[in-house]
Amino acid sequence: MELEILIIIAVFVVAMLYSSVGHGGASGYLAVMALLAVSPTVTRPTALILNLFVASIAFIQFYRAKHFDWKIFLPFAAASVPFAFIGGMIHLPTTVYKIILGITLMLAAIRLAINMKSEIEPRAPKIWICLLIGAILGLVSGLVGVGGGIFLTPILLLMNWTETKKAAGISALFILVNSISGLLGNYVQVLQLSASVFVWILAAVCGGIVGATLGSKKFNSMTLRRVLAVGLLVAGLKLIFT
Repeated sequence: MELEILIIIAVFVVAMLYSSVGHGGASGYLAVMALLAVSPTVTRPTALILNLFVASIAFIQFYRAKHFDWKIFLPFAAASVPFAFIGGMIHLPTTVYKIILGITLMLAAIRLAINMKSEIEPRAPKIWICLLIGAILGLVSGLVGVGGGIFLTPILLLMNWTETKKAAGISALFILVNSISGLLGNYVQVLQLSASVFVWILAAVCGGIVGATLGSKKFNSMTLRRVLAVGLLVAGLKLIFT
């Protein structure tokens, strides 16, 4: 019972922090479940399900605040969605999955710890580059159980393809469509999840509403994000070396 309460609290906090920057929080949920030794057969579909709800809330809030760009989103999503489905169908050996997930969490930790923004006027990316990046992120999304937004956001900002708030809005919908695709490819494990997942969903929705509302306005707490980054780093190391 104590473990269940701990997971619920952790899911709420993760959803709040991630949704504030336009993310669904999959890497955070995966880190929580890794630290609490939840089975890999549960972690991937559960993280994607929680992503669906939180990313939806984040997208709505950022879209309503006019922080979105269809022209940038569509080519990335066009390539990522089918590859997320393929990734969801692939069931890696537990040892390999843990290593890939560990590396993913460590990269996500770096992303959260760095405050990225650009003061230069954004320029449109080339279509073929969007398709290539989208395909790679989609495959990783399905394989590991993340939506890919934690990696798309820094790419958009580092390449100066959009400004910070729009990057968050684009990533939110990117996470949503990839999570749906990944779940469809991994529907067998989804059907085997326990009823406790519904309570986790409720916690994620509550956290997502709070975080997305704040994030689409002025909120940007680097201190909290760096604390979460440390948690991701610890979870990543645990997965790789244990």
